[in-house]
Amino acid sequence: MKGFAALLERLAFTPARNAKLQLLQHYLERTPDPDRGWALAALTGDLALRRVTPSLLRALAAERVDAELLALSYDFVGDLAETIALVWPEGAEDDPSLSQAVALLQGTGKAALPGAIAALLDRLGPSERLAFLKLATGNLRVGVSARMARMALAAMGVPSVPEIEEIWHGLTPPYAPLFGWLGGGARPESAALAPFRPVMLSTPTDLDELRALEPGDYFAEWKWDGIRVQAVAEGGMRRLYSRTGEDISHAFPDVIEAMDFHGSADGELIVRREGEVAPFGELQKRLNRKTVGKGLLASHPAGLRLYDLLLWDGRDLRAEPLEARRRVLEAVDFGARIDISPLLDFATWEDLAALRAEPPAAVIEGVMVKRRDSTYVAGRPRGPWFKWKRDPMVVDAVLIYAQRGHGKRSGFHSDFTFGLWDGGELVPVGKAYFGFTDAELRELDRFVRQNTVERYGPVRALAPKLVVEVAFEGLNRSARHRSGVAMRFPRISRIRWDKPAAEADRLETLEAML
Repeated sequence: MKGFAALLERLAFTPARNAKLQLLQHYLERTPDPDRGWALAALTGDLALRRVTPSLLRALAAERVDAELLALSYDFVGDLAETIALVWPEGAEDDPSLSQAVALLQGTGKAALPGAIAALLDRLGPSERLAFLKLATGNLRVGVSARMARMALAAMGVPSVPEIEEIWHGLTPPYAPLFGWLGGGARPESAALAPFRPVMLSTPTDLDELRALEPGDYFAEWKWDGIRVQAVAEGGMRRLYSRTGEDISHAFPDVIEAMDFHGSADGELIVRREGEVAPFGELQKRLNRKTVGKGLLASHPAGLRLYDLLLWDGRDLRAEPLEARRRVLEAVDFGARIDISPLLDFATWEDLAALRAEPPAAVIEGVMVKRRDSTYVAGRPRGPWFKWKRDPMVVDAVLIYAQRGHGKRSGFHSDFTFGLWDGGELVPVGKAYFGFTDAELRELDRFVRQNTVERYGPVRALAPKLVVEVAFEGLNRSARHRSGVAMRFPRISRIRWDKPAAEADRLETLEAML
């Protein structure tokens, strides 16, 4: 566990992407099988374990640690796993392997699990205890995506990231055949039917950058406010993947049923009622579900809006220009639940800017700009595809709650809830973390400590004095939020030390943006 714990700690404290990649590569190269395979599965979210609940951990800690010490420690640290890792009494420390920890979480029955966990914690040091508890609770949070992990794998040997992604869904932890291939052995035989293919990504742009390009060389289409998916129907199997290759088929049986074709299509997953695309918040109600009931299927019908084809009727189209792929796409009748994203009519970039400024629906995030002759290349090549998102919405809100952050900022308050005025009352409208500079973070933390009026465990209620500018990508009506609205991707863009709290925006301002 020492090597795995050291990796997690370094990843958590390393913000730079390339540095994270190097850490991953070194760990995977130097760690023996099967530990490196289990670590890889944990980082990519592919490790199936019996999840340990917070209540179980609290009960275990209560048996070993004074209750008041535990409460005060948790209040300061703000993270249960980290608190227990720090205050757990030291035992006869040794170095059990990650494989042993995985075996415990996979094979121990419910009745025996508390005792087995306590016995293992007795054998671990603080860093290893934290790594184990994060693993057990499914809460690693070290800033590593599945794609980043596959990039680290590609750096170990000859296979490229696209080659690894092509077979990924046919592999199972701890990935011995994969590591054998990376070491010069035979390519694993993937058992995956209807496999995921790596997607082509776009780069942000603006009007000044576009003016240097010839408009006639590009297509443009709306950027829809859903989630990008890959719909694959091959060999009698139908699968729906997220853009990172996660199989989400189980949550969208209505879409799977409508995929009556043979090929691989690139498009947007949306909820649509009577031909109109619903706000993203409606789609969120369908996401991350193991099963979907008849009521939700009826009230939130999902569909696809396609904009590209990778394969069709056994023919690989990725090396063909977008114009040719588009002709094949537009010749297909997909039925009522699947349609095609229309192209926009424009002659100049100013024409496109005018369309972007006045989209026909609030669910449009901006425009996509794609070279007509672009082949479908995995990854993010510079130039063929651009995304020109609409400008973010902005409100001035008042900080009302604060909580300590995690990792290197666990000693500072960096997670905030903010509110808007409704009459004479501040109503919470969102939560956000902002990557403040160290100086700003210290100043904010000082403000929180000096202006705390009440405490609820790790959360501090604040005197309504400080205004922040909050930027966000969209709004949805929400019955779950007291304000009645939910922000999409809120972020604190500026601290308004100069602005009185009484001059912050009102809830009606936010409602008017809907």
